[in-house]
Parts: sequence; C-alpha cells; structure tokens
Amino acid sequence: MSTLTLLIVIVFCVGYLCIALEGLTKINKAAIALLMCVLCWTLLMTGPEAYYPTIGGENILHHISEVIEHHLGDAAGTLFFLMGAMTIVEIVDTNGGFNFVRDAIKTRSKRKLMWRMTFMTFFLSAILDNLTTSIVMIMVLRKLVQSRGDRLIYAALVVISANSGGAFSPIGDVTTIMLWIKGVITTQGVITEIFIPSLVSMLVPAFILQYQLKGKFDKSQNLPKAEITQFTKAQRNIIFWLGVGGLCFVPIFKTLTHLPPFMGILLVLGVLWTVTEIFHHNTAEDDTMAKRVSDLLSRIDLSTIMFFLGILMAVAVLQEVGVLSMLGGVLDTTFEGNHYLVTGIIGVLSSIVDNVPLVAGCMGMYPVAAAGDMAVDGIFWQLLAYCAGVGGSMLIIGSAAGVVVMGLEKITFGWYMKKITWIAFVGYLAGILIYWLERTLFF
Repeated sequence: MSTLTLLIVIVFCVGYLCIALEGLTKINKAAIALLMCVLCWTLLMTGPEAYYPTIGGENILHHISEVIEHHLGDAAGTLFFLMGAMTIVEIVDTNGGFNFVRDAIKTRSKRKLMWRMTFMTFFLSAILDNLTTSIVMIMVLRKLVQSRGDRLIYAALVVISANSGGAFSPIGDVTTIMLWIKGVITTQGVITEIFIPSLVSMLVPAFILQYQLKGKFDKSQNLPKAEITQFTKAQRNIIFWLGVGGLCFVPIFKTLTHLPPFMGILLVLGVLWTVTEIFHHNTAEDDTMAKRVSDLLSRIDLSTIMFFLGILMAVAVLQEVGVLSMLGGVLDTTFEGNHYLVTGIIGVLSSIVDNVPLVAGCMGMYPVAAAGDMAVDGIFWQLLAYCAGVGGSMLIIGSAAGVVVMGLEKITFGWYMKKITWIAFVGYLAGILIYWLERTLFF
C-alpha cells in the first residue's frame, strides 16, 4: 500500500470515528461526511499517476473528472430515489393515508405492538424495499408511540426487520437487486433458501428486545385519534394506493423500461403530486397550502441526504484506489474455500462501509462457475445476498434503512452501538447457522 493510499485510508477512518462520536463532539455527521469526502478526493488528486499509470498529461485530470461524475451519478440515483420515497411517504402520511395501517397494528400492549410492527416491516420490505418500508413504519410509529425511549427500541427493530426482510427478496435491497440482475441468484432460489435465515435474523433480536418493553401504553400517550383532513375517506384511500401501489410498481417499471429505479420514483411522485393538487383545488379550505407537496418538500431532512452523499462519495475513493478489492483479495487468500467465513466477514464490513461497492467488488473478483458453491444460486452468492443485507443492521449507518431512521428519529451512533449492535450480531450469526443447517440437511 502506497503512502498516499494509506493517507486516504487514515482520513476515512478518522472521519468515520468522528461520525461515530457525534454524541460527544456535537458536530453534525453530515458535515463530517462531506469534509471526509472532499479530503479523500483531494488526496487522490495529489498523485493520480499512481492509480492511473496508463493515462498521462492533461488527460489524467479529465479522466478523474469523469470518474467523479460517474460515482456522483451513481450516488445521485440513490439520493433521488431516497428523496422521492421520503416525499411520497410524507404525502400519504400527511393526508391520512396510513391511518388504516396504524389501526391494523395498534394495541395498548407494548410487546404486542412490537411483534405486529416487526412482522409487518419484515414482509413489507420484501415487497417494497427496506429503505421505503423504514420510512413508512417510522411515520406510523410516530402516531402510536409518544415516548421517545420506547420509540427508539421500536425504531431499532424497524432497521433490523427491514434489512432482514429485504435480504430474501430479489427487489428488497439494492445488493440483492445487483446480484439478481447479474444473474448469480434467481428469484426462486433466494426466496426458498434465504427466507428462513432472514426470518431467524429478525426473530432473535426481537425476542431479546421484547424484554425492554414492559406493560401498556397510557391512553393519553398512545393511540391518538386520526388527524382531521379536508379530504374524504375515498380521496385518502386513493392517495394511499397511488403512493404505496406506486412504490410497488417501481421495480416493474424498471423491468419494463430498463430505466434506473429513481425514474420510477419520480414518475410515482409526479402522479401523486398531480392528484393531490387536483384534490386541493376542489376543496374550500383556506389552509390547504400547508399540506401541498410544494410545502411538504421543505420537510425533507436534507442533512441526511448530505450525509448519504458524503459517505457514498468517500467510499467511492476507497474503491478507486483499490482498497476494497485488496481487502477482498486478502479475505479470499486467508480463508480460501470457506465461503461462510468470507461472506460472514463481508457482512460485518458492510456495516462499516457501504455494502454496494463491497458486493460490486465481489461480483468482479469472483467468477461465476458452472457448478459448485460459486454457481448460480450457489452457497457463496446466496450467503453474499444474506450477509450484505442483514450485516448492515449491526451499525446504524450500515444500511440505507439505518441512515434514514437515524435521521428521522435522531438516533446517535453511540446509543445504537451500545444497545443494539450485539443483539443484531447474534441474530446475524443465527441466520448463518440456519442456512448452514439448510444446506447440510436439505439442499
């Protein structure tokens, strides 16, 4: 490893440490992520010949600009998807669209609410995706749980359940989508063989965390009445089905048009925005502007968006200098032949750095074999789908779902690491054990 590469890694690690210690430093994690991103790219520009030896002269600067634009394009697709999904959910929530979801899981028992919420999050994340489902469930929880201490436990379970549910579905997580599109896993294979391990990885943490939730909610703080809106019940139902149905349609839109997922989200947002404007136009209320999309856009948490941008672009530098590929090579050499250890460690790493470049690096590093563990639906690829998805639950910034919940509920890195990390890790290991038993006994 060159001195310049080492400097980049040090800057990334120091920045990551500052993000982890946000509760102590009182400096917003988005500011640190942006500084880390710019410093890493600046260091890369000080010695570009070391990384692009075949390109010389002024062409190398042009090439690096193209590299940055390429990574920025990938990050922007994720960010626009995130902003679109957050806006859609905010529209549906503000106009009473989630009232029936709230009514379906509401109960005065804290533990009953936990189990209902956990299972709904798990299965919804497989249909929608873990990111969108997390936003939906946090919005619903805000209506049901007024105590911040209790809601933090529920929010942590939302992250775990959403990531576990997304791991067994080809459209539930961005990494499973990548593996599915690449053709190394099939829909039938990943559902039949990863479903039970994913379920166990959710059930074990939920079983442990239920003991932190005792008794019942007070009537005064739980089960608030539905907010009165100027829309009729039929209009609220239309908004709900356009919003949630539209989110379900996004993967279909991508398959039909081959356009990026964020284009589908923008389509749904455009349709929903138009419909709500028509509904507002036909109402006689004077305060309808308060619930129009143009006003709701101001509620989007831009600090979370900026944090996501900084993290994705900083990790992109590690990808460009070859740190991730080198790490994968070391794992392959050290644990040659033991795919459970290799993918297990990759899963742990996915909670520290973004799982997308890790999975992308694995797809480029390991060839698809005609038979054996590296074949389509082989042990390696299925475990990679599970570990990269579920492993992100171990740290609050280890997954897109965690980052969004962190921003919405203001969860600190330190609280999550102290209270939840070991619980998520136990569930993660339990799922791998169940998969090993499946492969040993049945497949």
